[in-house]
Amino acid sequence: MVNLQPVLFVIGLVLSKIALFMYIPTLTAFFTGTPGFLDFGLSVIITHVAAFLCLSLGKTDNFRLNARDMFVITTMVWLIASAFAALPFVFINHISFTDAYFETMSGITTTGSTVLSGLDQMAPAILFWRSILQWLGGVGFIVMGVAILPFLNVGGMKLFQTESSDWSAKSSPRTKNVAISIMKVYLILSALCFIAYWATGMTPFEAINHAMTTLSTGGFSTSDSSMNRFSHSAQWVGTIFMFAGGLPFLLLIQALRRKSPHMIFDDAQVRGFTYLVLATSAMVAIWLVLTQDYTSSDAIRVSMFNIVSVVTTTGFGLDDFTAWGPFASVIFAFMLIVGGCSGSTAGGAKIFRFQVALALLRKHIQQLVHPSGVFIQRYNGRPVNEDIVRSVVAFAITYLMTILVVAMILAATGLDGITSLSGAMTAVANVGPGMGTVIGPTGNFASLSDTAKWALSIGMLMGRLEILTVLVLLFPAFWRD
Repeated sequence: MVNLQPVLFVIGLVLSKIALFMYIPTLTAFFTGTPGFLDFGLSVIITHVAAFLCLSLGKTDNFRLNARDMFVITTMVWLIASAFAALPFVFINHISFTDAYFETMSGITTTGSTVLSGLDQMAPAILFWRSILQWLGGVGFIVMGVAILPFLNVGGMKLFQTESSDWSAKSSPRTKNVAISIMKVYLILSALCFIAYWATGMTPFEAINHAMTTLSTGGFSTSDSSMNRFSHSAQWVGTIFMFAGGLPFLLLIQALRRKSPHMIFDDAQVRGFTYLVLATSAMVAIWLVLTQDYTSSDAIRVSMFNIVSVVTTTGFGLDDFTAWGPFASVIFAFMLIVGGCSGSTAGGAKIFRFQVALALLRKHIQQLVHPSGVFIQRYNGRPVNEDIVRSVVAFAITYLMTILVVAMILAATGLDGITSLSGAMTAVANVGPGMGTVIGPTGNFASLSDTAKWALSIGMLMGRLEILTVLVLLFPAFWRD
């Protein structure tokens, strides 16, 4: 059985941190004299009480976590934290709990889909809270991707096993040091992004909000026009820091410690990610010049921004790429599911899985040509064992099946095929905007039914937690001793 007390204790710790971060928009409302002070104050009290109860009930002298406990904690923390973080949306925006939970799950999984409109006139406190949720979700996922998922051997993540991915008692100091290092780099990049945005003409409030949602590859904005509202230089800043958010943070830390920037581009994941962005951006830019009457400079800026936004699963809006014709639409449909690097803030299927699949294909072709030959499949210079290959294959199957199931649920609510399929893809890949007139780059998810929103919320969670982490909880065998 699951060790309930440690699980409750961890949930209590997370809720206590959510409550502490709620103080920021609470004070924002108070000092600016704008709506939200009492609403956030009530949310803080409720969340603190819940955290206190979980910490009290979960306190134990024998704090040990096994693999089963980690699976439960990983899912329950995101589910429960989203429920309490949704309270300000209910109190301030006066929307249903379904809409509030959808907005919160979209924020904390850094998806970027929204049911809200009128952002330009919205209370600063709630805009700040949306950005904080994405910023927290981004750094939380980096730590999870580096320290927890490799330990659980989910979807081939064992390829990136480090000493921090060991949850035994003696390894906890190493895990803590890695988490602190990640937080330091995350804070430095966030600060640099803020300064860069501010220098391009954004107000300090706009700059800090967009810095949090850019580096976390979340995509929430303070304006309904998203990045269209800001200068071309701001859009280039966004492109650069979205790309940075899609890189493996542990590799950035190692490169900084060893003062060897070349380490970053020696990595197979980073090279594949970079080549993919450059190649697809170039194709789309040429397409825009030839068919959409864009100038060369505008085509490069707009194509690269949109490609990076989609492949890093940020979802910032800049022009409606679904109106660029079938060629561009096919490229963006593919980019919706690819994702960034493992150990980054980006969602999606992740570049390394496509690279492992290609290496497997190459090995299979070699075996067909030379039946008696012995070929070793490698990735990043390391042999890839059968266990990792099986994990990647299992992930790919469940990833596609999850998209299919969510799309079928959306279609059953009356949505058209394009909206249903792209909505499922964008939720599971944590991208944000879908395709079509309803949920495309210029639309939002407000008009969808409650059933559709709950299906998309679960899809966002499953995509963020690498599918199998959630799916394993549905099997009775998991709960047996």
